[in-house]
Amino acid sequence: MAAPGQAVGSRAQETCSLDRILEALKLLLSPGGSGSSSLQVTKHDVLLATLKSNLSALEDKFLKDPQWKNLKLLRDEIAGKAEWPQNSVDVTWIFTSQTLLLLLCLKETMLLLAANFNPGKPNPRTPEVAPVLSPDALSISQQKTVQFVLQFVVTLGICPYLMPGVGVPLRYRTEFGAVVQDVVCLDAAPDATRRLYTSCRALINVAQHTSLGSLIFCHHFGDIAAGLCQLGFCPTKRKLLTPAEEVLTEEERTLSRGALRDMLDQVYQPLAVRELLILQGGPPQSCTDVKTQLRCRAPAWLRRLCGQLLSERLMRPNGVQAVVRGILEGAGAGAAGGSDAEAMAADWKKCDLIAKILASCPQQSLSPESYYRDICPQVLDLFHFQDKLTARQFQRVATTTFITLSRERPQLAAKYLLQPVLAPLHRCLSTAEIPESDMIPGTILVTEEELSRCIEDVFKVYVVGNEPLTVLMDSLLPVLGVLFLLYCFTKQSVSHIRSLCQEILLWILGKLERKKAIASLKGFAGLDKAVPSLHSLCQFRAATHGGIMITIKEAISDEDEDEALYQKVSSEQGRVEHLGDLLSHCQECGLAGDFFIFCLKVVDFVVATMQRACASLAHQAESTVESQTLSMSMGLVAVMLGGAVQLKSSDFAVLKQLLPLLEKISNTYPDPVIQELAVDLRITISTHGAFATEAISTAAQSTLNRKDPEGKIEEQQQTSRERPTDVAHSHLEQQQSHEIAPQTGLQSNAPIIPQGVNEPSTTTSQKSGSITTEQLQEVLLSTYDPQIPTRAAALRTLSRWIEQREAKALEMQEKLLKIFLENMEHEDTFVYLSAIQGVALLSDVYPEKILPDLLAQYDSSKDKHTPETRMKVGEVLMRIVRALGDMVSKYREPLIHTFLRGVRDPDGAHRASSLANLGELCQRLDFLLGSVVHEVTACLIAVAKTDGEVQVRRAAIHVVVLLLRGLSQKATEVLSAVLKDLYHLLKHVVRLEPDDVAKLHAQLALEELDDIMKNFLFPPQKLEKKIVVLP
Repeated sequence: MAAPGQAVGSRAQETCSLDRILEALKLLLSPGGSGSSSLQVTKHDVLLATLKSNLSALEDKFLKDPQWKNLKLLRDEIAGKAEWPQNSVDVTWIFTSQTLLLLLCLKETMLLLAANFNPGKPNPRTPEVAPVLSPDALSISQQKTVQFVLQFVVTLGICPYLMPGVGVPLRYRTEFGAVVQDVVCLDAAPDATRRLYTSCRALINVAQHTSLGSLIFCHHFGDIAAGLCQLGFCPTKRKLLTPAEEVLTEEERTLSRGALRDMLDQVYQPLAVRELLILQGGPPQSCTDVKTQLRCRAPAWLRRLCGQLLSERLMRPNGVQAVVRGILEGAGAGAAGGSDAEAMAADWKKCDLIAKILASCPQQSLSPESYYRDICPQVLDLFHFQDKLTARQFQRVATTTFITLSRERPQLAAKYLLQPVLAPLHRCLSTAEIPESDMIPGTILVTEEELSRCIEDVFKVYVVGNEPLTVLMDSLLPVLGVLFLLYCFTKQSVSHIRSLCQEILLWILGKLERKKAIASLKGFAGLDKAVPSLHSLCQFRAATHGGIMITIKEAISDEDEDEALYQKVSSEQGRVEHLGDLLSHCQECGLAGDFFIFCLKVVDFVVATMQRACASLAHQAESTVESQTLSMSMGLVAVMLGGAVQLKSSDFAVLKQLLPLLEKISNTYPDPVIQELAVDLRITISTHGAFATEAISTAAQSTLNRKDPEGKIEEQQQTSRERPTDVAHSHLEQQQSHEIAPQTGLQSNAPIIPQGVNEPSTTTSQKSGSITTEQLQEVLLSTYDPQIPTRAAALRTLSRWIEQREAKALEMQEKLLKIFLENMEHEDTFVYLSAIQGVALLSDVYPEKILPDLLAQYDSSKDKHTPETRMKVGEVLMRIVRALGDMVSKYREPLIHTFLRGVRDPDGAHRASSLANLGELCQRLDFLLGSVVHEVTACLIAVAKTDGEVQVRRAAIHVVVLLLRGLSQKATEVLSAVLKDLYHLLKHVVRLEPDDVAKLHAQLALEELDDIMKNFLFPPQKLEKKIVVLP
């Protein structure tokens, strides 16, 4: 049929108004403008009488009211060009026909108004004035009227004429729909198929206007699509029909098919997918959706057609996203609703369904490879959505689809999914060929964003998917070396991908065959050079946003060869330590034990290392590199003997070849700690493990996971050049770290520690004055001993005596304070932490004498004290604050003012430290800041808004969070004068702060403040009884 009213162009159209057309539509709906609600409860005869009455009222208006003349002329003109039958004995069809004519009048009028609209140029003097509204725009009430009209047209003109199984039956929708189904006379002319064709084509014509099209397709797309499917694709019995008996011509069927495809291309694609799935008989989308009621099964031709159309939607650009959204949208709580478990199960079922749909190659695709080449990049894009709720659903779908594709099409999945995901790691492999254009030193080979996205995607596919498919394992094996080195690099700094790397490595090592897992560990430890690793020209570097990037190394000059060699040995030692840390998580599966049993087969490496060390001693040519290597080798032997694996007699027979070398080292090596460890190792091997000193297990633990006394990872690579036997020393340091408790004495077998230090202490009931002056002097001298264990043990002994209130020690408080402060500047962690503990204990005894000196030292400039020393003093001050408890309020003013001055220090680290100390001090004071509350808040506001370093701004916002969280409901009292300023500060940070962490802190503070104000304004009502005694 020809599209009616496409170019009317009459005088009547020019003078007809939108209001008049909408008034006519209202008149058709129901008497008195009551809308459709009054008609929904009527019965058959009342409905027919109402429709006749409305049509008669409309015709009376056209004949008697001169103001309706133009609308009548326009309607008659459009009706004359229309090619559908408008008269019938069926009142419902007459009503539908007249309504369609008025909708076409509305559409033509709106198009003409929009074409003649000239808004003119905006006035630059009043840019804030809203632009002129187009005359074809409909108001809210007018849109509701049009929606009611469209509902009547679809209910009376489309739904009754759909075949069983095509679309949702009308009687299952509303009570009014059931009434309409019985009122429509299908036997009267025109034929039902002709009525359906007329309604669908007319509505598509009306939808040519954008506003009307959105109203039609948003609410009635499914019904119109069902009608067009039936008109264009329903098979007919052509052999039994003559051309005169055919209701629709072949041309009209072709037009219906074209209209369906055009409509599918125009609408929101997830909506098209959802409606096609419903037509096909797909899964329900919402528990409240009436379209999911039980109905006849869709006919076979319709199921095939919808499958073909869905495949076409899928193969369009962004088709994967459209299919995923079409199935998942509207099902946030699961199709079944109810409990969270049921909703989660429904979501997983939907994910499996989508994965199967995406993995199945459509018939109209040229080949499976071309299909996978098109959709696999779209599947990978599902991993990278920013919206949290959408990302969670899409990532689940992407992971399930990834696994399904890898299982069903492993070769194509490896080519189009796994290769793009792992490309950043393959780019920097030792086996990769780097282009000459990228060989320039400093060139970024893999950006921070690429590497972070790669690691996150691998984690989602492998760890979250948790399917050890062969193609997945084989694809990840070549890049495991790079992944392990990346993990080692993240252990040296703070990075958000550290935990992801660890989880990936643990997963793959646990899923691999034991032989392949051991081979990978050999590559990690550097024992198998055939395992691919990081390219020799590449290096990891910390990036600006907390991630890591891969760059080309700078060229090494001749002067830096020694430094490069040292760095190489240090990195190899670090790799062994990090490998031990990784294996500590693999003890349940037995991988750690199997690997160390394998290490027994490489004792030749340890033998060669010891022989080289002995040769160097013979030539008196000891070097840092050889000392480091010897320390690492002896640590490895200690790990094997320390209980990591169950050794057999045959294993000890292999280890016995180390005995002559250990004896030589114990007699000739200059470092007494290395000598002692060599003696212990020799005894343990000789006795087949029957006798093992504590030094063995301590050294083994040090090699696997070196920790300082405070639980922080040691970062002493620079100082290890002066102390080349770190691993060997650490077992003594850990022994001495147990001296923190006053009941525990120093236990060290090193002969260089003085007798006074080596004496075990008695209980806390020990009487004052039990130490002698000679013992005290000997310990004081030991605090300056060059041997680190001796010095640290002496400092710990002094601390214990101060805690036990030894009179002779307390008499020398000034000298002890000087000793502790001097040792605080020592670079070794064990020494300066022991000194910090001593100063804190001494300040607990004499706070009024020592605290001012510490505050002055903390407040000094960088010329007098290094930043590291001032940071250590800050740690001392915080320990004093914790020890003072409630007494800290006495020293509130000097402490707060010192930290406030520290916030203005030029050094960013010192500013951040001062803010952190200020926050903890406020907690210890129970946030009772007194008169300085204005100074504190003004300082926090200034720093959070103006400081150039992100760590300082984070610390300032964190203090605000502590204030609000600590005060809770008291905030309205304590901070009443500054609460408004803090609120403005937090809003400023949320809007303008570039750092995400600071924004998060500010958002948390705003939520805390919101809860405080809600409880203040609307206190919880308590039901309690009060008994009042009247006077």
